[in-house]
Amino acid sequence: MHANETDSDAALVRRLLAAQFPAWADLPVERVGSHGTVNAIYRLGAELAVRLPRVEGGSKDVATEHRWLPRLARHLPFAVPVPLAEGVPAEGYPWSWSVCRWIDGDNPAVGSGGAEFAADIAEFVLALRRIDTTDGPPAFRSEPPAARDTATRGALDALHGVIDTGAAAAVWSDALRAPAPQGPPVWVHGDLQPGNVLVSGGRLGAVIDFGCMGVADPAVDLIAGWYLLPAGPRRNFRTRVGADTAEWTRARGWALSVALMELSYYRTSNPVMAATARHVIGEILKEAGQGESAR
Repeated sequence: MHANETDSDAALVRRLLAAQFPAWADLPVERVGSHGTVNAIYRLGAELAVRLPRVEGGSKDVATEHRWLPRLARHLPFAVPVPLAEGVPAEGYPWSWSVCRWIDGDNPAVGSGGAEFAADIAEFVLALRRIDTTDGPPAFRSEPPAARDTATRGALDALHGVIDTGAAAAVWSDALRAPAPQGPPVWVHGDLQPGNVLVSGGRLGAVIDFGCMGVADPAVDLIAGWYLLPAGPRRNFRTRVGADTAEWTRARGWALSVALMELSYYRTSNPVMAATARHVIGEILKEAGQGESAR
Protein backbone atom coordinates (compact mmCIF):
# COMPACT_ATOMS: atom_id res chain seq x y z
CA MET A 1 0.00 0.00 0.00
CA HIS A 2 1.26 3.45 -0.87
CA ALA A 3 1.41 6.11 1.83
CA ASN A 4 -1.33 8.23 0.26
CA GLU A 5 -3.74 5.31 0.50
CA THR A 6 -3.47 5.23 4.31
CA ASP A 7 -4.61 8.77 5.02
CA SER A 8 -8.30 8.07 5.65
CA ASP A 9 -8.20 4.33 6.06
CA ALA A 10 -9.62 3.71 9.53
CA ALA A 11 -10.16 0.09 8.48
CA LEU A 12 -6.40 -0.27 8.13
CA VAL A 13 -5.93 1.04 11.67
CA ARG A 14 -8.39 -1.55 12.95
CA ARG A 15 -6.59 -4.37 11.13
CA LEU A 16 -3.21 -3.27 12.46
CA LEU A 17 -4.57 -3.09 15.99
CA ALA A 18 -6.29 -6.46 15.74
CA ALA A 19 -3.08 -8.11 14.59
CA GLN A 20 -0.65 -6.40 16.95
CA PHE A 21 -2.53 -4.88 19.90
CA PRO A 22 -5.84 -6.77 20.15
CA ALA A 23 -6.72 -5.23 23.53
CA TRP A 24 -7.44 -1.98 21.66
CA ALA A 25 -8.98 -3.46 18.53
CA ASP A 26 -12.62 -2.91 19.52
CA LEU A 27 -12.23 0.79 20.39
CA PRO A 28 -13.79 3.29 17.98
CA VAL A 29 -11.40 4.81 15.43
CA GLU A 30 -11.90 8.33 14.10
CA ARG A 31 -9.68 10.26 11.68
CA VAL A 32 -8.49 13.58 13.12
CA GLY A 33 -8.43 16.51 10.73
CA SER A 34 -4.91 17.89 10.31
CA HIS A 35 -2.95 19.98 7.85
CA GLY A 36 0.25 18.19 8.82
CA THR A 37 2.26 16.44 6.16
CA VAL A 38 4.11 13.71 8.08
CA ASN A 39 1.48 11.72 10.00
CA ALA A 40 -2.15 10.73 9.66
CA ILE A 41 -3.75 10.88 13.12
CA TYR A 42 -6.63 8.76 14.39
CA ARG A 43 -8.36 9.04 17.73
CA LEU A 44 -8.68 5.63 19.35
CA GLY A 45 -11.43 5.54 21.94
CA ALA A 46 -11.41 8.43 24.41
CA GLU A 47 -7.84 8.23 25.66
CA LEU A 48 -5.58 7.05 22.83
CA ALA A 49 -4.27 8.19 19.45
CA VAL A 50 -2.79 6.24 16.54
CA ARG A 51 -0.21 7.92 14.31
CA LEU A 52 0.44 6.44 10.87
CA PRO A 53 3.40 8.07 9.10
CA ARG A 54 2.64 9.20 5.58
CA VAL A 55 6.30 9.22 4.56
CA GLU A 56 9.28 7.02 5.34
CA GLY A 57 10.98 9.73 7.40
CA GLY A 58 8.00 9.77 9.75
CA SER A 59 8.53 6.09 10.39
CA LYS A 60 12.06 6.77 11.60
CA ASP A 61 10.64 9.37 13.98
CA VAL A 62 8.59 6.67 15.72
CA ALA A 63 11.68 4.99 17.14
CA THR A 64 13.22 8.32 18.15
CA GLU A 65 10.10 9.38 20.05
CA HIS A 66 9.68 6.03 21.78
CA ARG A 67 13.27 6.11 22.98
CA TRP A 68 13.61 9.72 24.05
CA LEU A 69 10.21 11.19 24.90
CA PRO A 70 9.78 9.24 28.16
CA ARG A 71 13.22 10.46 29.27
CA LEU A 72 12.49 14.08 28.40
CA ALA A 73 8.90 14.20 29.64
CA ARG A 74 9.71 14.08 33.35
CA HIS A 75 11.80 17.25 33.02
CA LEU A 76 9.24 19.27 31.06
CA PRO A 77 6.60 21.58 32.55
CA PHE A 78 3.95 20.87 29.90
CA ALA A 79 2.33 17.72 28.57
CA VAL A 80 4.01 15.86 25.72
CA PRO A 81 2.95 12.66 23.95
CA VAL A 82 3.28 9.45 25.94
CA PRO A 83 4.21 6.60 23.56
CA LEU A 84 2.47 3.40 24.62
CA ALA A 85 3.14 0.99 21.78
CA GLU A 86 5.26 0.79 18.66
CA GLY A 87 3.66 -1.02 15.75
CA VAL A 88 5.50 -2.71 12.91
CA PRO A 89 4.80 -2.88 9.16
CA ALA A 90 1.89 -5.20 8.38
CA GLU A 91 -1.41 -5.47 6.51
CA GLY A 92 0.19 -3.84 3.47
CA TYR A 93 1.27 -0.80 5.48
CA PRO A 94 5.04 -0.32 4.97
CA TRP A 95 6.30 1.53 8.07
CA SER A 96 6.50 1.60 11.84
CA TRP A 97 3.60 3.36 13.59
CA SER A 98 2.62 4.24 17.13
CA VAL A 99 -0.08 4.41 19.76
CA CYS A 100 0.09 7.31 22.23
CA ARG A 101 -2.01 8.94 24.91
CA TRP A 102 -4.58 11.38 23.55
CA ILE A 103 -4.00 15.00 24.61
CA ASP A 104 -6.88 17.48 24.48
CA GLY A 105 -6.35 20.98 23.08
CA ASP A 106 -6.47 23.02 19.91
CA ASN A 107 -3.79 24.19 17.51
CA PRO A 108 -3.39 27.99 17.67
CA ALA A 109 -3.64 30.25 14.67
CA VAL A 110 -0.27 31.34 13.32
CA GLY A 111 1.20 34.27 15.25
CA SER A 112 -1.74 34.47 17.66
CA GLY A 113 -0.13 33.87 21.07
CA GLY A 114 -0.46 36.46 23.81
CA ALA A 115 1.85 37.41 26.66
CA GLU A 116 0.99 34.41 28.84
CA PHE A 117 1.44 32.01 25.95
CA ALA A 118 4.82 33.60 25.15
CA ALA A 119 5.90 33.03 28.75
CA ASP A 120 4.74 29.40 28.53
CA ILE A 121 6.68 28.73 25.34
CA ALA A 122 9.79 30.31 26.85
CA GLU A 123 9.40 28.11 29.93
CA PHE A 124 9.15 25.01 27.75
CA VAL A 125 12.20 25.96 25.66
CA LEU A 126 14.32 26.73 28.73
CA ALA A 127 13.31 23.48 30.45
CA LEU A 128 14.25 21.50 27.36
CA ARG A 129 17.62 23.25 27.20
CA ARG A 130 18.44 22.21 30.77
CA ILE A 131 18.11 18.47 30.09
CA ASP A 132 21.33 16.43 29.93
CA THR A 133 22.31 15.90 26.28
CA THR A 134 24.47 12.81 26.87
CA ASP A 135 23.97 10.39 23.95
CA GLY A 136 21.26 12.64 22.51
CA PRO A 137 20.85 12.34 18.72
CA PRO A 138 21.48 15.30 16.43
CA ALA A 139 18.26 17.17 15.74
CA PHE A 140 16.72 17.18 12.28
CA ARG A 141 17.87 20.81 12.02
CA SER A 142 21.28 20.45 13.61
CA GLU A 143 23.33 21.78 10.70
CA PRO A 144 24.65 25.38 10.71
CA PRO A 145 22.65 27.87 8.61
CA ALA A 146 25.38 27.91 5.96
CA ALA A 147 24.61 24.26 5.16
CA ARG A 148 21.11 25.39 4.09
CA ASP A 149 22.32 28.21 1.86
CA THR A 150 21.84 26.49 -1.49
CA ALA A 151 18.36 25.20 -0.62
CA THR A 152 17.30 28.53 0.88
CA ARG A 153 18.43 30.51 -2.14
CA GLY A 154 16.69 27.99 -4.37
CA ALA A 155 13.46 28.69 -2.49
CA LEU A 156 14.07 32.42 -2.90
CA ASP A 157 14.46 31.98 -6.64
CA ALA A 158 11.21 30.00 -6.77
CA LEU A 159 9.35 32.76 -4.92
CA HIS A 160 10.47 35.66 -7.12
CA GLY A 161 7.43 37.84 -7.64
CA VAL A 162 5.57 36.17 -4.76
CA ILE A 163 7.39 37.84 -1.85
CA ASP A 164 10.01 40.57 -1.52
CA THR A 165 12.92 38.27 -2.28
CA GLY A 166 15.48 41.09 -2.06
CA ALA A 167 14.53 41.89 1.54
CA ALA A 168 14.38 38.19 2.40
CA ALA A 169 17.83 37.59 0.90
CA ALA A 170 19.23 40.41 3.03
CA VAL A 171 17.79 38.83 6.21
CA TRP A 172 19.24 35.48 5.19
CA SER A 173 22.67 37.03 4.58
CA ASP A 174 22.54 38.59 8.06
CA ALA A 175 21.88 35.14 9.54
CA LEU A 176 24.83 33.65 7.68
CA ARG A 177 27.11 36.36 9.08
CA ALA A 178 25.91 35.94 12.67
CA PRO A 179 28.48 34.47 15.08
CA ALA A 180 28.19 30.76 15.76
CA PRO A 181 26.83 29.63 19.14
CA GLN A 182 29.39 29.97 21.91
CA GLY A 183 27.96 27.30 24.18
CA PRO A 184 27.30 23.59 23.70
CA PRO A 185 24.32 22.30 21.73
CA VAL A 186 21.11 21.69 23.69
CA TRP A 187 17.94 19.64 23.37
CA VAL A 188 15.47 21.20 20.94
CA HIS A 189 11.99 20.24 19.81
CA GLY A 190 13.03 21.40 16.36
CA ASP A 191 9.67 22.42 14.87
CA LEU A 192 7.70 24.73 17.17
CA GLN A 193 4.93 25.59 14.73
CA PRO A 194 1.15 25.95 15.26
CA GLY A 195 0.44 22.36 14.25
CA ASN A 196 2.81 21.06 16.90
CA VAL A 197 1.44 22.83 19.97
CA LEU A 198 -1.92 22.63 21.73
CA VAL A 199 -3.53 25.50 23.58
CA SER A 200 -6.38 25.88 26.04
CA GLY A 201 -7.70 29.20 27.26
CA GLY A 202 -4.85 31.04 25.59
CA ARG A 203 -2.20 29.07 27.49
CA LEU A 204 0.14 26.37 26.29
CA GLY A 205 -1.34 22.98 27.11
CA ALA A 206 0.99 20.57 25.34
CA VAL A 207 3.78 20.26 22.79
CA ILE A 208 3.40 17.41 20.32
CA ASP A 209 5.13 15.82 17.33
CA PHE A 210 8.76 15.53 18.42
CA GLY A 211 9.94 13.95 15.17
CA CYS A 212 12.54 16.71 14.64
CA MET A 213 13.87 16.63 18.21
CA GLY A 214 17.49 16.20 19.16
CA VAL A 215 20.57 18.20 20.06
CA ALA A 216 21.28 21.43 18.18
CA ASP A 217 21.93 25.17 18.34
CA PRO A 218 19.45 26.65 20.86
CA ALA A 219 18.46 29.20 18.21
CA VAL A 220 16.53 26.47 16.36
CA ASP A 221 13.62 26.48 18.83
CA LEU A 222 13.34 30.26 18.71
CA ILE A 223 11.50 29.94 15.40
CA ALA A 224 8.51 29.84 17.76
CA GLY A 225 8.84 33.61 18.04
CA TRP A 226 7.64 34.11 14.46
CA TYR A 227 5.44 31.06 14.01
CA LEU A 228 3.49 31.39 17.25
CA LEU A 229 3.72 35.01 18.42
CA PRO A 230 3.02 38.58 17.26
CA ALA A 231 5.59 41.34 17.73
CA GLY A 232 4.96 42.35 21.35
CA PRO A 233 4.84 38.85 22.88
CA ARG A 234 7.75 37.91 20.60
CA ARG A 235 9.90 40.55 22.30
CA ASN A 236 8.87 39.19 25.69
CA PHE A 237 9.74 35.67 24.53
CA ARG A 238 13.18 36.82 23.42
CA THR A 239 13.82 38.47 26.78
CA ARG A 240 12.71 35.41 28.74
CA VAL A 241 14.96 33.02 26.82
CA GLY A 242 17.87 35.47 27.04
CA ALA A 243 18.66 35.51 23.32
CA ASP A 244 21.46 37.91 22.45
CA THR A 245 21.76 39.58 19.03
CA ALA A 246 23.73 36.72 17.47
CA GLU A 247 21.32 34.02 18.64
CA TRP A 248 18.24 36.01 17.64
CA THR A 249 19.70 36.71 14.20
CA ARG A 250 20.44 33.01 13.68
CA ALA A 251 16.94 32.16 14.90
CA ARG A 252 15.37 34.60 12.48
CA GLY A 253 17.42 33.04 9.69
CA TRP A 254 16.19 29.59 10.71
CA ALA A 255 12.57 30.72 10.73
CA LEU A 256 13.00 32.42 7.35
CA SER A 257 14.71 29.44 5.75
CA VAL A 258 12.04 27.02 6.98
CA ALA A 259 9.20 29.32 5.89
CA LEU A 260 10.71 29.96 2.45
CA MET A 261 11.02 26.26 1.77
CA GLU A 262 7.50 25.61 3.04
CA LEU A 263 5.99 28.37 0.90
CA SER A 264 7.83 27.33 -2.23
CA TYR A 265 6.90 23.65 -1.74
CA TYR A 266 3.30 23.96 -0.48
CA ARG A 267 2.15 27.10 -2.31
CA THR A 268 -0.35 25.18 -4.44
CA SER A 269 -0.70 21.86 -2.61
CA ASN A 270 -1.34 22.85 1.03
CA PRO A 271 -3.01 26.25 1.45
CA VAL A 272 -2.81 26.23 5.26
CA MET A 273 0.91 25.47 5.37
CA ALA A 274 1.50 28.05 2.65
CA ALA A 275 -0.50 30.73 4.48
CA THR A 276 1.43 30.03 7.67
CA ALA A 277 4.76 30.34 5.87
CA ARG A 278 3.69 33.55 4.14
CA HIS A 279 2.68 35.06 7.50
CA VAL A 280 6.03 34.12 9.05
CA ILE A 281 7.97 35.63 6.17
CA GLY A 282 5.95 38.83 6.46
CA GLU A 283 6.63 39.10 10.19
CA ILE A 284 10.33 38.50 9.68
CA LEU A 285 10.65 41.14 7.00
CA LYS A 286 8.66 43.63 9.07
CA GLU A 287 10.88 43.04 12.10
CA ALA A 288 14.07 43.21 10.06
CA GLY A 289 12.92 46.51 8.58
CA GLN A 290 12.60 47.91 12.07
CA GLY A 291 16.19 46.99 12.90
CA GLU A 292 15.37 44.69 15.81
CA SER A 293 18.44 42.49 15.33
CA ALA A 294 20.56 45.40 16.52
CA ARG A 295 18.95 45.61 19.92
